[in-house]
Amino acid sequence: MTITALHVVDAYKTFFEDDDEQQRPWWRVWEKKARRLVTAVDHVSFSVKRGDIYGILGPNGSGKSTLIRLISTLLIPDSGKILVFGQDVQKDVLAVRQVMNRVSVDAAFFKKLSALENLNYAARLYGMDPVQARKRAGEIMVRMGLEAKKWGSPLENLSRGQQQKVAIARALMTSPRLILLDEPTTGLDPQSKRDVQDFILEVQSAQGATVILTSHDMAESERLCQQIAFIKDGKFVAEGTPTQLKTRYAAKDLEDVFFKVTGKNLKSDLEEVAE
Repeated sequence: MTITALHVVDAYKTFFEDDDEQQRPWWRVWEKKARRLVTAVDHVSFSVKRGDIYGILGPNGSGKSTLIRLISTLLIPDSGKILVFGQDVQKDVLAVRQVMNRVSVDAAFFKKLSALENLNYAARLYGMDPVQARKRAGEIMVRMGLEAKKWGSPLENLSRGQQQKVAIARALMTSPRLILLDEPTTGLDPQSKRDVQDFILEVQSAQGATVILTSHDMAESERLCQQIAFIKDGKFVAEGTPTQLKTRYAAKDLEDVFFKVTGKNLKSDLEEVAE
């Protein structure tokens, strides 16, 4: 029997956004800021089977991260329903949080504490045995190529890529059933990217974990994902397996699909991320 890990039905989310002062003439800078309503997620529906890796790809500002935050209970949808293993993210917040974890490109830490101290703190929040937590944290960090001599250094002294490895270790050490990876390999070198991808595949295979991935790396997405959706202006504009999408759009690769369904240039989008 196929079990649905994630079921999103007609999810809709808007924000009020202040206009950009940089765009105003100098003689209007004292005027009260105008506000406009922005639709970030526009009636999105999809389902993910347990054990699958599902990719959500799209240009900067297309709604990827907002959708991840809705699933992770960090934002409340204006309308629609989101179920994680049958539990409503609005009605069963604590139960949902117990079965998932999230990695974002801007992961937050106690920067004065070391990698191990941050991981041990996270383990206590999840009720893990301290000895087992330390062992698990070490195994994951070794697997992802973070040198043991870095484990005791304050996070603020580590590079962005090293901090990202700690964020991934923090998310995976609790063996979550649903893992939300919001551009998890941004800032990592090619070898570290491959190490993280391999570990994600191992976790999927060994633990039956379900993964939702957002990424700008089309090769990474094609390697990891069973299903992919492209999002533009808050709407899903294409969905299918990597092979189905390339066939449907007569594309040589997913980067070509990206351009055809979003009308955006992936290279320029990546340059914005780097900035």
